Amino acid sequence: MDDKDLMKRAEAELREAHDFDPRDPLFGLSKDELRGNKISRRATLRLLAAGGALTVAQVLPGLRPTAAFAGGHGGGELKCAWSGVGEIVTLDPAQINQVLQFQIASNVMSGLMHIDNTLVAQGDLAENWEVSADGLNYTIKLREGVTFHNGDAFTADDVLFTFERSSNPETSIHSRVIANVAQLEKLNDLEVKFTLKKPQASFLTKALERASGRAMTIVSRGGLEALGTAQYGLTPVGTGPYKITSHQQGQSVVLEKFADYYDPERPKLDKITITPVDGAEPLAAALEAGDIQYVGGNPVPAQLVDRFKQNPDLSVDVKPGPGFQSIWINPWRDFMRVDNFDKPLEELKKEKGFMVRLALAKALDRDLFIQQGRFGNGVPAHGTINPAMGFYFDDTLAGSSEQAFDPEGAKQLMADAGYPNGEGFPELKLQTTPNTRRDGLVVANIFKQVLGITVTVDPKDFSVGIEEFNKMDFDLRLGGSGGDYDPDDGLVDWMQTSSKFNGRDRDQSVHPFGFFSEAESDAAIDAQSVTAKPEERRELVQKANAITSNKVACGFLYHPVDILVHNKSVIVPEDARIPGLHELDRISLA
Repeated sequence: MDDKDLMKRAEAELREAHDFDPRDPLFGLSKDELRGNKISRRATLRLLAAGGALTVAQVLPGLRPTAAFAGGHGGGELKCAWSGVGEIVTLDPAQINQVLQFQIASNVMSGLMHIDNTLVAQGDLAENWEVSADGLNYTIKLREGVTFHNGDAFTADDVLFTFERSSNPETSIHSRVIANVAQLEKLNDLEVKFTLKKPQASFLTKALERASGRAMTIVSRGGLEALGTAQYGLTPVGTGPYKITSHQQGQSVVLEKFADYYDPERPKLDKITITPVDGAEPLAAALEAGDIQYVGGNPVPAQLVDRFKQNPDLSVDVKPGPGFQSIWINPWRDFMRVDNFDKPLEELKKEKGFMVRLALAKALDRDLFIQQGRFGNGVPAHGTINPAMGFYFDDTLAGSSEQAFDPEGAKQLMADAGYPNGEGFPELKLQTTPNTRRDGLVVANIFKQVLGITVTVDPKDFSVGIEEFNKMDFDLRLGGSGGDYDPDDGLVDWMQTSSKFNGRDRDQSVHPFGFFSEAESDAAIDAQSVTAKPEERRELVQKANAITSNKVACGFLYHPVDILVHNKSVIVPEDARIPGLHELDRISLA
C-alpha cells in the first residue's frame, strides 16, 4: 500500500469514527461493542473521536504493515540513558508531573486499561467490562490471580484505594482526570462499578488507561504503608512487568523482571538499568562507546540526531511528537509585570509590562530557531494545541496570533515600554536544562538581534529548574509538555489558573496566580472538557488557544518530533513504539 492509499484509508477511518450522533450516550456504538476484554479498533477510534483525541497521526500507525524485525532472545540486561535529567524525582503516579517519569512508572505499575500502538483498547488489570445503555455505568471484572511486587494480592480494594487517593487534590495532581466519576462501588473482591455524572467517551481510553491516565494507575496500599510516601516515590510497588530493586535519588533506577507478572510472554528482559544523563556530549559519548544501548527521557538533543543517523551501529526512528515547548515569562518581575490578564487586549497593550511580554513573543523567529536550534526537527508553535491533534489544531493561528513573528512590531513595543533598542532593559536569565542549553543560546541570540536585550542562559538540573518554575522563581524558562494527544493535555494541564503546572508551589500571598490567569479562557477550557459534540468542542478549544496565545500566557516556540535512538542490538517491535512512551516489557536483545 503506497502513501496515497494509506492516507485515503486513514481519512476514511477518521470520517467513520466521527459519524455518530453526539446525543447518543454510547456514541453510536452498541453495548456489545463496548463489552469484553478488548475493544475493537473501530470502537476505539469512535471513542477517541467522541472524546476529541483522534487524529490522522494516531490512525496511520495501525494501518501500516508491521515491520519485520530480527528475532530477539529472552533475558539479558538493557542499559538505558534517561536524557536531559540529572535525577528521577518521583515515580509515584499521583505526583508524576513529567512524561519522562511516567515512561518508567508505566513499566512498573498497571492500569485497568491499556491502548496499543494500533489504537486498540484492551484490558490491563480489567479482564472484561460492560457499559450500561445510558453510558453512565461501567461494570469491570478484574483480572484474577494478579499480585503486587511485594506479594499482596490485587483486588477491588486496591482500585477503590487508588481512586480515593487520586480523587483528592491534596494527594494527587491528577484528580481532575476522574472528576466525572460520581461513585465507585466494590461489588465483590474482583468486580467494581464506576458511575459517571454524564457519559464520557474518553473514560475507558483515557481515564482508566495506564500509559496516560496516571490517576487510575493502580498503587499498592501495603507498599505505601510500608515504605512511606517519599520512599514510595522512589521505589513504588505495582503489579507491572518490572519491579524496582534499586533507586536512590540522583542515581540509576534498576528494574528487574517480575516473575509473577500475569502475562507469561512478558517481559522479555531480565534487567533494565536506567541512568539519568544530563548534557548532550555525555549522552553521545555513552551511547557511542556502548555504555548505554537505548535512550529515553527528554528528547534527544537536536544537535546529535544527524550524528547518530550516520553511526552504523545506531537506529534512529523519527515520528510526529505531540507536545509544545515555550519561553515562559514570569509576570511578577517588575519589568514585565502583569497583575491582571482579565482586561481587553487593547487595554493590556497599553501596560508596559504586557508590552514587554508581547515584544518577547513577537521577537521569536520560530523558523530560524527550528533550523538553528532543532536542526529542522520541529514545527513552529503559537499555542498548546499541536498538529498531532489534527481535528483541533488551528492552522490559521500562526497568521492571526498576536505572537506571530513581527520584528518591527516587537521593537516598537519595547520602545513604547521605555526601552528603545533594548536600552535600559535589565539583563534576563533564561533557565534551561544542560541538554537544552544550546536551544537557549539560539533564543538569546534572537532576542539580542531583534530587541537588543541581553539574555544569559542559565542551565540547571531538571529537578532544580522545575522546582524554581513551580515556585515562580525565574525570569524566563525554556520548557513545555509532551505526550499531548487530547486538548485537555495542553489546556487543562497548563493554561488554566488552577492548572497543575501553573505555579503550583508559589507563595500565594505574594503571587495570586502563577504564570497566567484569564477568566474567559478558564471558562472556555472548562466547557470544552465536558462538551460531547466534536465541532462545538473544537470551537471552544480554539477560542481558549487563541486567548492564551494573544494574551501571551507564554512565548510559544515549537512543537517537537519524537526521536527514538538505540543500538541496533536492541529489538524494538512496532507494538513497543508509542511516541512519548517506552514499552520496555516488549523490547528484547538481538
